[in-house]
Amino acid sequence: MADCSEEQRNEREALESIYPDSFTVLSENPTSFTITVTSEAGENDETVQATLKFTYGEKYPDETPLYEIFSQENLEDNDVTDILNLLAQQAEENLGMVMIFTLVSAVQEKLNEIVDQIKTRQEEEKKQKEREAEEAEKLCFHGTPVTIENFLSWKAKFDAELLEIKRKKMKEEEQSGKNKLSGKQLFETDHNLDTSDIQFLEEAGNSVEVDESLFQEMDDLELDDEEDDPDYNAVDLDSD
Repeated sequence: MADCSEEQRNEREALESIYPDSFTVLSENPTSFTITVTSEAGENDETVQATLKFTYGEKYPDETPLYEIFSQENLEDNDVTDILNLLAQQAEENLGMVMIFTLVSAVQEKLNEIVDQIKTRQEEEKKQKEREAEEAEKLCFHGTPVTIENFLSWKAKFDAELLEIKRKKMKEEEQSGKNKLSGKQLFETDHNLDTSDIQFLEEAGNSVEVDESLFQEMDDLELDDEEDDPDYNAVDLDSD
């Protein structure tokens, strides 16, 4: 028992010197503390972080310490699960030895792997977007390949639209014909037409001037005699 306490004290002092900025004591009895682990920065300065809480049992290191993720930043649920599984595996492998530094180092490597995975995922998403943009551009230039199925579908839609246009045109023409009045209907509906000619004569002074120069004397007209007509036949007249 005395040996376990000594080992615990020595490890705690070593951890405080190794992690001076992230080591925080939570309690003395039982001994409990946290160590914050941050990954290396990714390509876009993204990082992930986990604060690990450890508690010594009376028999540690002959028994595994209690551990948990006290807090975290930018970790997915599956990442948290993977880290806890990693801690369990490392604790079993190092049973009988002080192991906190080993556990923290394993988590540090895991966080760096997660950042690399984020980088890879972002690159894949970027490539996928580029491929989708290229495919969209190809469709703009080349259009959709014509198949029997899509041609028949297009033709059915086109015929339906054309039929609808014809129906509208026929309806408009029919409506236009109904609205057009006949001459009789115009006179029946507009009584001004009854006196329009009389009104016109009254406005003209009830006189109509005739240009006599447009006519010629009958004597000036050259009329062919019936005898000069080669088709004239007096017998035919007598027979009548």
